[in-house]
Amino acid sequence: MSSDVSRGLVLVVEDEPAIAELQRLYLTRAGFSVQVVTTGEQALQAVRSLRPVAVILDVGLPGIDGVEVCRRLRDEGDATPLLFVTARDEEVDRVLGLEMGADDYLTKPFSPREMVARVKAVLRRGRPLSGGTPVDVGQVRLFPDERRVEVGGRAVEFTATEFDLLAHLMRQPGRVFSREELLSAVWGYGPVVTTRTVDVHVAQVRAKLGDALSIRTVRGVGYGVQR
Repeated sequence: MSSDVSRGLVLVVEDEPAIAELQRLYLTRAGFSVQVVTTGEQALQAVRSLRPVAVILDVGLPGIDGVEVCRRLRDEGDATPLLFVTARDEEVDRVLGLEMGADDYLTKPFSPREMVARVKAVLRRGRPLSGGTPVDVGQVRLFPDERRVEVGGRAVEFTATEFDLLAHLMRQPGRVFSREELLSAVWGYGPVVTTRTVDVHVAQVRAKLGDALSIRTVRGVGYGVQR
């Protein structure tokens, strides 16, 4: 097992001991330190006090559920990368979680290696983007180095995934990207990942942009930013 914990602390929020131990084992092997909590209340306290680099959050928690935990964190302005864990029949919860600002989700039963890969991918999305020149389209200015967005001169908060999605679209205005292209470029995943993830994140970005920038939908193709 690797003793290198330089990747940072991952908070695992899971009330099933066997699953939590499996997550802890694989994340530790990948070089992360891990803190496990079992309730939504503990999760909120741990995020605020420990400042983890990422949170893996089970939806079906006792007390405050995972969706509510995510909502409260995002309402507080906490943009810690967050991955939901859901059962196969919790499609509504998955969509609600994404709409609340979750970066991605895993469906039980999941591969521990896939879990680690997704944590690494979402952390890559939080790094400064190459090419530091601000990008301007419509009334939106995007600062890659600072990972900051101004809409009509006003700063607007975006999650890491929302930011990278917007940046990818803004850097090639007029081009329409397929969902598969966006999954590969922004999420770093192959076609195994559901395209609903892309759709929900586009909707979230649109809501934050308002009328300042138009992201158009080309039916049967994908999405693109209008010049």
